[in-house]
Amino acid sequence: MTLSGSMDENAQEFERQVETLVARGYPAAAGVSERTFRKRLVPLAAQLERLPARKGTADRVPFVIVVGSALVPRAAAVPLMALRGKPGFTDMPAEDLDRFAPTERVSPVLPSGPAYLATDLDTGVDTVNVTPEDALKTIVRRRRSPLTIEEGIALVTQYPELLKTKNCFSILGSRCGDRRVPALWVSKGQPRLGWCWAANPHTWLGSASCGGRLGAMPA
Repeated sequence: MTLSGSMDENAQEFERQVETLVARGYPAAAGVSERTFRKRLVPLAAQLERLPARKGTADRVPFVIVVGSALVPRAAAVPLMALRGKPGFTDMPAEDLDRFAPTERVSPVLPSGPAYLATDLDTGVDTVNVTPEDALKTIVRRRRSPLTIEEGIALVTQYPELLKTKNCFSILGSRCGDRRVPALWVSKGQPRLGWCWAANPHTWLGSASCGGRLGAMPA
């Protein structure tokens, strides 16, 4: 498979992301030592050689490390996002956040394990002002996958400026059985996790997607 950039570049980016997670406080949020946390991410480095070639424009992010909610709960991960020094927040109670689960389209392809790589991520600039319902049809037609809440948090944790330089985005891959769609945007200068209605378009919201997911190989 063709590599996305050089292995050196991918390895450097992987290490940068690991350091970002450690600096943001992920080991403490996971209730483990820094050494243990790093050890759980090491197997993902072997997946870098499987990264597909980047498609489309430079707006897409080649990959992000996604830490599962079983390791770091969503409510704990939200304030670990930061934009220009201001932490992320949500008005959604933890029990409400926990109701959102991967959709039937997403759940079969989610890697197992405490963390994985989401690849070829796009915030959906061409779906701004398109309803989430219609944006999902476009994402599926392109053979891509909508992001989950964990993947959206991971993207903003590593690339917070995307919320200012590109567009804020809905997270269509996590739903809870009602008409709400999770979304990430900027409020009071901070990254905010909230929700919007599935049938409502917004001039400032696109719908994010990824090209694939790579988990650690079984031992």
